[in-house]
Amino acid sequence: MHTQAPAGSPSVEARKPFYRILYVQVLIGLMLGVLTGHLWPEFGAALKPLGDGFVKLVKMMIAPIVFCTIVSGINSISDSREVGRTLVKSMALFYLLTVLALLAGLVAVSLIQPGASMHVAVNTLDPSVAAKYTKQATTSGFADFMLHIIPHSFFGAFADGEVLPVLLVSILIAFGLSRAGDQGAAVTKAVTSFSHVLFVSFGFIMKLAPLGAFGAMAFTVGRYGIRSIGSLGLLILTFYIACAFFVVVVLGTLARLNGFSLWKTIRYFKEELLIVLGTSSSEPALPGALRKLEQLGCRKGVSGLVLPMGYSFNLDGSAIYLTLASIFIAQACDIHLSWGQIAAMLGLMLLTSKGAAGVTGSGFVALVATLSVMPDLPVTGVALLIGIDRFMSEARALTSMISNCVAAITVSLWESACDREVLARELGQSSAPEPAAGSKIPAAAVVEDKGWMPTQQSAA
Repeated sequence: MHTQAPAGSPSVEARKPFYRILYVQVLIGLMLGVLTGHLWPEFGAALKPLGDGFVKLVKMMIAPIVFCTIVSGINSISDSREVGRTLVKSMALFYLLTVLALLAGLVAVSLIQPGASMHVAVNTLDPSVAAKYTKQATTSGFADFMLHIIPHSFFGAFADGEVLPVLLVSILIAFGLSRAGDQGAAVTKAVTSFSHVLFVSFGFIMKLAPLGAFGAMAFTVGRYGIRSIGSLGLLILTFYIACAFFVVVVLGTLARLNGFSLWKTIRYFKEELLIVLGTSSSEPALPGALRKLEQLGCRKGVSGLVLPMGYSFNLDGSAIYLTLASIFIAQACDIHLSWGQIAAMLGLMLLTSKGAAGVTGSGFVALVATLSVMPDLPVTGVALLIGIDRFMSEARALTSMISNCVAAITVSLWESACDREVLARELGQSSAPEPAAGSKIPAAAVVEDKGWMPTQQSAA
């Protein structure tokens, strides 16, 4: 007797018409956006609210999803010391990857030298461009950065929508529930139920992803034009080469050392990566990435902690951009930097790269913050980059997104919080099962401590 596979299983996913698959819809939206922006630039530029609206819808859901995922995940961990180990290992890995990313950008721009033949006079640069971003690019010390993590109020963390304050509140509440015993059971049950509601609601929002990608890409091409990349094409090419090197060599080696495939991981998260490509922001992909990490067998108490942390502490795409753009400005303005000055700049970037959020343009703001405290480079040099920054923003977000997914899997494996059999089986599939938007059990956000596993597998 034939048993019908449940909705969202791999067999059902394989039978779904191609035009109903999310990543295909997003890809079509991206191509239509490029075509619209190129043929009708003014109309394409006017479609910016479509992309902005989609990003705002997703950001609205990020704070409560992160809160529920971390609270339910940490609350399921019997040994509280595991949380401390996870935090320490995550931060060590994040800083190692950031240093390698900074070096990747430095090596690429030093070898290719995209700005060496420009010979730009500093006094001809427009200072108003840098002034526009100076207020956003407030540099601060380590103490100020740590104080910024503490929200002004409990609900202020959710109102501001920043990941790190929500992370702090989530950890405190999770430890409180683990100590409250039976008196906290009702709150734990409420958080679990609310997680179901959030992920079902998020499934509805993701149906708008193709429309958001279409609007964002139409705006980018319509506003800046494909031809605008011609004059600085070598710089863009250098940046993409540096990002590709970091992903393939650094992240590929990290994945191989821990027994999983980078290429299969990228393929598994292809829907999220296409959304990042369309919106130039990694934040819309956070809820979906949390879900898929659990589908890969990663325990939510670990992966749900590492991935949100990575959004503030592991922005490797922005790190590559910082060194590459800074040295490019020096080359273009015929400014020679000694190795000591470069070393000091790298140390400063270890801090400024952590201040960039996972939203569009944050890498540019971090660059202004870096140059504003470096007397050796003119902050007005960012005027050279403003016209093409949007075309590099996609690569920044994609690189950071891939790095954070790989880091979350790696730390989960280090903590023995990832089922290797489930990981190998899920990565071996052609694609991740896509849950229905109105399904009763959504997206593995509220599953058991051992991680999500498909209830049925199609017969081999």
